[in-house]
Parts: sequence; C-alpha cells; structure tokens
Amino acid sequence: QVQPVESGGGLVQPGGSLRLSCVDSGIGFANYSMGWHRQRSGNKRELVATINRLGRTFYPDSVKGRFTISRDNANNIVYLQMNSLKVEDTAVYYCWNGLNVWGQGTQVTVST
Repeated sequence: QVQPVESGGGLVQPGGSLRLSCVDSGIGFANYSMGWHRQRSGNKRELVATINRLGRTFYPDSVKGRFTISRDNANNIVYLQMNSLKVEDTAVYYCWNGLNVWGQGTQVTVST
C-alpha cells in the first residue's frame, strides 16, 4: 500500500492560517474515511480531524471551530484548513487513510 503524501506545512505566526493537503493513492478512495492526526513534541499522537465517505466530519474540542477537513474524491485529496492557529498547534501533522496507512508527516510550526 502506497503511503499518503502530505504537503503544506510550514512556519506561521499565531492567529495565522495554513492549509494542509494529502494525496492518497489507495484504490477506492471515495469509499473510506480519511483523517489527520498530529504529534506534538513529547506527546502521543492525537486525532485532529476525520471525514467519512459520506462527508461527515469529527473534531476534538481542541480544534473545533478552527480546523476544517474536506475531501476531493475526484482527485484523491483530503485537506485540512487550519485557522486561528495557536502556538500549541505546533506539531508534525500526519495524514491517515481508512486502510490504516499513514503518511510521513509534515511539520507545522506556529511561532512569532
């Protein structure tokens, strides 16, 4: 199974925005869930957002109202729009697909 490939990470100031993208090569992309997780330094990997095949989304309270996950089934891409970023959002962000394959991650740093 080919890994999903993330892009879009970088350095942003507090209050800023970033959009992450994940291209997935799995067969039947439209039929399974996709998600984003993150791992902050010294912490366990944690869920950030998921979207199922019907477009239903889930967010933990830590990002609800600031992050939005969406998917483009025609091009096998899932996005994570991150607004009002905080210093504590600094982490490596990983894309995950419903076949339980993880991407290699992209670094997001929120700092002045």
